[in-house]
Amino acid sequence: MTQRKTSRENQAVFVISVAAELAGVHPQTLRIYERRGLIEPYRTPGGTRRYSQEDLNRLTLIQELTEQGLNLEGVRKVLELRERVVKLEQELSQIKADLSVAEEQVDREIAKVHRSYRRDIVLRTQLHPDVRRRIKDLFE
Repeated sequence: MTQRKTSRENQAVFVISVAAELAGVHPQTLRIYERRGLIEPYRTPGGTRRYSQEDLNRLTLIQELTEQGLNLEGVRKVLELRERVVKLEQELSQIKADLSVAEEQVDREIAKVHRSYRRDIVLRTQLHPDVRRRIKDLFE
């Protein structure tokens, strides 16, 4: 029985030497980034690191941030904040979708209540004498 590969496994195709060359860094730099928690390559069952295009894009961002003067701890914080922003944007999107559904439900309920109103016109002369008397007292 063969196991299906996850999309992460299918996308992680670059070994460390190729990923380092594509990113323009030394392989040891990738190991340091991994130890610092800046990047987490896929590991094969044998323990070999495999990098995806997404990992290479992240490496490019790390390089840009370090070139702008951030140290690795600063880079880690920037990456965490970026991930947090993405998560919050997804949550906000879901909340907006839920709100839209709720608004539609409220609108349907309001319309249902409006349809239930009786549209009969009641003449004052058709009211019970006690009600007519109370109305008369209100306006006098």
